Amino acid sequence: MEMRSLTIQSNTPLRSKLRRWVALLLISIPAAASALAFTLDLRINLTPSEPLGIWRIHPLVRPVRVGDLVFVCPPQTADMAEARGRGYLRAGLCPGGYAPLIKAIAATSGQRIDIGRHVHIDGRELPHSSLASKDGKGRILSPFAGGTVPVGQVFIHSSFAGSFDSRYFGPVPASGILGFASEVLTYVP
Repeated sequence: MEMRSLTIQSNTPLRSKLRRWVALLLISIPAAASALAFTLDLRINLTPSEPLGIWRIHPLVRPVRVGDLVFVCPPQTADMAEARGRGYLRAGLCPGGYAPLIKAIAATSGQRIDIGRHVHIDGRELPHSSLASKDGKGRILSPFAGGTVPVGQVFIHSSFAGSFDSRYFGPVPASGILGFASEVLTYVP
């Protein structure tokens, strides 16, 4: 019996060290993976506005055009603060603590936006642009009033019907665009 007791006691420091190494490893691997992903401009999309999965941010090599898919930081406005409180926006590294959005450029400065049952840009209906009057929890959604997209701003859109985009908050500063968005490893449920 004493021999077994001694064996357990002599292994206790080893087990303690092993537990610390395992804990350190379990903490280090996700942290290292996150740092590497951030360095490679990879982001994870967990919202249904675009396919779920891993996306890459590519540097802007030209001015954005209608149809470009981009990562954009939401502006720090009262509308965005309310959207964050309602759970429409996730936490992230953009100013204000928001995660970047993945959206298509639907209009650029100087283009006319009219909002009715659908969005019209320069008189043409934007496909997949119907508006919801309430969110999934029954809270009222107010549409953007419409108007001309100001210089230095863009109107962003997602074809996903439940997307929170410029249909509701209007144009955003083009300076918030982080880069072009491309899928790396995605899944459409």
